[in-house]
Amino acid sequence: MPMQAHEIEALLRETFPDAQITVQGDDGVHMSAMVIDESFRGKNRVQQQRAVYAAMKGKMDGANGELHALALTTRAPD
Repeated sequence: MPMQAHEIEALLRETFPDAQITVQGDDGVHMSAMVIDESFRGKNRVQQQRAVYAAMKGKMDGANGELHALALTTRAPD
């Protein structure tokens, strides 16, 4: 079953409660998310994106994952 933007945001909010999170996409399979969080400060882009994928709690794992693609933009706040 495809994931909706609000479901993705809710999962991310569990790990990043104070983040600025924007999730876009309407097909429920190919989505994009921007996550701006203080926890990313001092981490490289790969480390930031791994943290976001970990927050997805397996929803993107393998061929049976609920979400096929999540394009990410991550950074610490200005």
